[in-house]
Amino acid sequence: MPQVIYIEPSGNEVTVDVPNGWSLMQAATSNGVEGIEAECGGSCACATCHCYVESHLDKVPPAEQGELDMLQNASAEIRPNSRLSCQIKMSDELAGIVVRMPESQI
Repeated sequence: MPQVIYIEPSGNEVTVDVPNGWSLMQAATSNGVEGIEAECGGSCACATCHCYVESHLDKVPPAEQGELDMLQNASAEIRPNSRLSCQIKMSDELAGIVVRMPESQI
């Protein structure tokens, strides 16, 4: 099973086995990763699962317009590697991806 390395706001690294097809948000919330609020439950309607993709960015499918629009509502700094973790689906190609949580989602 592919793994994701989450870096929590504290700097703590958490490695999680993630089934293919699950979103990075689902995996984080299911495994108690700190830093993702996911208030909308993964429907791309709140931006509280904002993350910074620190590796494999070239393998992550590009953000669709709805995600880009929602990112504008994120409370944390928007960077070139900003994404909503609810919109990134795990695949074997993304095995080992590293995502960092912002200091705050609200």
